[in-house]
Amino acid sequence: MSTTLETAGAPPPPIWKPSHNPWTIAMVVTMATFMEVLDTSIANVALPHIAGNLSISEDEATWVLTSYLVANAIVLPISAWLSTKFGRKRFYMTCVAIFGISSLMCGLAPNLPVLVLFRILQGLGGGGLAPTEQAILADTFAPEKRGQAFSVYGMAVVAAPVIGPTLGGYITDNYNWRWLFLINVPVALLSLFLSARVLEDPPFLAKLRKKIVTVDYVGLALLAIGIGCLQVTLDKGEREDWFASPFIVTFGVIAAVTLVAAVIWEYYHPHPVLDIRLFKARNFSVACIMMFMLGAGLYGATVLIPQFLQTLMGYTALQAGLVLSPGSVLIIISMPLVGRMISRVDARWMIAFGFAALSLSLFHMTTLNLDVDFYTPMMMRIYQCVGLGFLWVPISTLCYEGVPPEKNNNVSGMTNLARNLGGSLGIASISIILARRSQFHQNALVSHITGGNAVLQQRVAGMTHTFVMKGMDQVHAAQTAYGMIYGNLIRQATMLGYIDAVFIFACILALMTPAAFLMKKVTNRGPRRMGH
Repeated sequence: MSTTLETAGAPPPPIWKPSHNPWTIAMVVTMATFMEVLDTSIANVALPHIAGNLSISEDEATWVLTSYLVANAIVLPISAWLSTKFGRKRFYMTCVAIFGISSLMCGLAPNLPVLVLFRILQGLGGGGLAPTEQAILADTFAPEKRGQAFSVYGMAVVAAPVIGPTLGGYITDNYNWRWLFLINVPVALLSLFLSARVLEDPPFLAKLRKKIVTVDYVGLALLAIGIGCLQVTLDKGEREDWFASPFIVTFGVIAAVTLVAAVIWEYYHPHPVLDIRLFKARNFSVACIMMFMLGAGLYGATVLIPQFLQTLMGYTALQAGLVLSPGSVLIIISMPLVGRMISRVDARWMIAFGFAALSLSLFHMTTLNLDVDFYTPMMMRIYQCVGLGFLWVPISTLCYEGVPPEKNNNVSGMTNLARNLGGSLGIASISIILARRSQFHQNALVSHITGGNAVLQQRVAGMTHTFVMKGMDQVHAAQTAYGMIYGNLIRQATMLGYIDAVFIFACILALMTPAAFLMKKVTNRGPRRMGH
């Protein structure tokens, strides 16, 4: 009887609070986030320069991107386990150090093998940053303040992929591609200095560390092999003609077998590297799907618009990046407002609005043509960013609801993995749709070009006459006229392929609008208790 009374009258678990101001911690970890996410896109525009400087083909140069993405994807799902095993602060600072040192070595690399080696190390270091930082914010801020914290973090995650191509184009055009990597070094040093002073581990992490008595080597190996092979398949698939290539078939089969085996193994393992049981929580499961689609929409659109402007409109990398920049400014402005709204407005309605706005903006983008001015695609991107600003913060906030604090490392690792895989699949899907639909439209347009087409003959005759007047002989002038008409046909077919790709993405994202209400409404935003 006395025991029951003592238990009933026991004080509630103490509320853990960090020693330093939470917003100082948020700014410190966001600095490294921006640096890492920026590096996923900043080197894209520099591949021709890297290839020329190192005397390699552009196809070989793509391993500079692929190696980073593969290493990054491998670390993401196991970062939670590593963070718990070695201590979150120690693991985080180790990742920053690895990222900084490997960035320096990438900038000094004398040849491709050395560059790829250090890009792999850079990806391993960078892959552990984002999920660890997100878990730090989840534990540092009380549930009712998480929305505002994630808005600061989200500005870096969403804006960095947009700024990357612009900054990369400017540095490459005006300096040297090596500075794309060397600029990370001072940022990493500053991040290490500040992290050592302000970061600390919550007490419950020390208790969790004592529970990890065995290392799940099998799960670790299955996840590393499976996710690495999947990333290679998605990144190289279109270039290798997908399953017509034995290379892609081999990597695809290995990815499928090892990932299925990993899911089964991790579900039954007492101390898994990846906690599959989290998917029993409805909010977390739906949040992962939405984060996957957000990654596809964010990275897909970020690739699609510059590619359209550079290949069809003749824009430079810097000009194409400037089209995207105003949208990133809108995200930076809107996310703090969304972070404040999250404690007052049902987050499900905000997510529904975000997906609806993003879908409508993509439908509007299907009105693009080859005569648009600079202002038109810039405004279309701004419309997209209205929706993006209402997605990241609510999804990131809701995915932690109903999950105990000791699982925060797992939640952040798995949601970041979902976002990255969504981005990879989104980019791969755009490549497939664009190639297939452009070929379809090319065949359809060519069928209308026949010798008896009076309009065609009139156009050829007029252009031939113009070239003859400029000094060409009759045969050469006629060939040039046909060549220009065919080139214009290819541009028109490619333009129609872009419109088809945008339309398909718009339809898929529209389906996500009602899916927001599959999540449970969060009504309890009481104080946070220290996990046990």
